[in-house]
Amino acid sequence: MRILVVNVNTTVSMTDAIVASARSVASSGTEIIGLTPSFGPDSCEGNFDSYLAAVGVMDAVARYQGTYDAVVQAGFGEHGREGLQELLDVPVVDITEAAGHVASLLGHSYSVVTTLDRTVPLIEDRLKLAGLDARCASVRSSGLSVLELEEDPEAAVKAITTQAQRAVQEDRAEVIVLGCGGMAGLDHAVRAATGVPVVDGVTAAIKLAEALIGLGLSTSKIRTYATPRTKRLSGWPLGAVHEVS
Repeated sequence: MRILVVNVNTTVSMTDAIVASARSVASSGTEIIGLTPSFGPDSCEGNFDSYLAAVGVMDAVARYQGTYDAVVQAGFGEHGREGLQELLDVPVVDITEAAGHVASLLGHSYSVVTTLDRTVPLIEDRLKLAGLDARCASVRSSGLSVLELEEDPEAAVKAITTQAQRAVQEDRAEVIVLGCGGMAGLDHAVRAATGVPVVDGVTAAIKLAEALIGLGLSTSKIRTYATPRTKRLSGWPLGAVHEVS
């Protein structure tokens, strides 16, 4: 099987890190293909960035020429998953929802540790929309921007671990979720510091995507995620592929 893993921002080094994390848990017969949007923000930290990124992600997937069996959207709390589900006939798994579902299987409550405080409401909204908010004890900010995660990995681990420990001690979280695709690969360090299960959305999404493919299941197209109606998209940056259905 082949899974497309789409970074929501245009930073290629972050795509590479996300792909490496995805491949670390993928089954031997699973091929992971990383995609980076050709336009959009270099990091997503707010609604404006997120809506731009959603278009860039849909464009990147639409322009991919090969075949694939599922798509993973690697952006935590970002918009666009619903659009992909309308466009595609294969399973689409968002790392935010994947992480929340997996965390809910591991403990009574979970906390998310993310980047800047301004992204907290976006994540809270996405979890609520997915029906995963009832088990979420808190969404905590590490105070780091997305790009700072790469610039100073040691400081990133320290900041994330500090908030994860506070979530366990103060918010009574029993599971920690890493709330950014750029945090892929940090789960072992946070687990060692907190003593609780730590869920990385990228790896969780890969395993869920593999499961859906194996079960022969994909998005229902009966109503909410029905294929978009045919229409001309004037001045739209998306490829002509979207003009026919």
